Amino acid sequence: MAFKFTDDDLKKIEDVLKTRFKKRGDQFRAVLENPEEGRRLTIEIYPELMIGDKKGILISIFTPYTHSQLHFCTGYVASEVLEEVTFFAEFSGRLSGIIVERQAGCSIFTNVDRQLLSGDFSQLAPEVMLSGIALSLTEPLLGNDPAS
Repeated sequence: MAFKFTDDDLKKIEDVLKTRFKKRGDQFRAVLENPEEGRRLTIEIYPELMIGDKKGILISIFTPYTHSQLHFCTGYVASEVLEEVTFFAEFSGRLSGIIVERQAGCSIFTNVDRQLLSGDFSQLAPEVMLSGIALSLTEPLLGNDPAS
């Protein structure tokens, strides 16, 4: 899957997260704040960055307590209803995702078996169920070959 970020993609993400990205060199950066809950999150999108010897999309998330990255992002789902954007990367039938909430929250799921996305969630342990449900929004955007 050859995904590239466009200005339209940034606009969709801005609309859902109710923020504006500022271009800084080779990145786009936005800050989300939730003073009621004392949360602050910075998101950086590098649309075309050398990651090792290959170019890819890098998503970086900074909070006061963490720094998380998603290398080789292959797409995103911007959900106005859920007030969140799910960035995802797929490799060899495994999915990783960072979910950024409008309220400056963030969830990360890594190395999730793609088959969990369309299975019967009620048959999964509660600890596993959440990742399958959270990343199931990405399923229509994934390639046909689960090993890709």
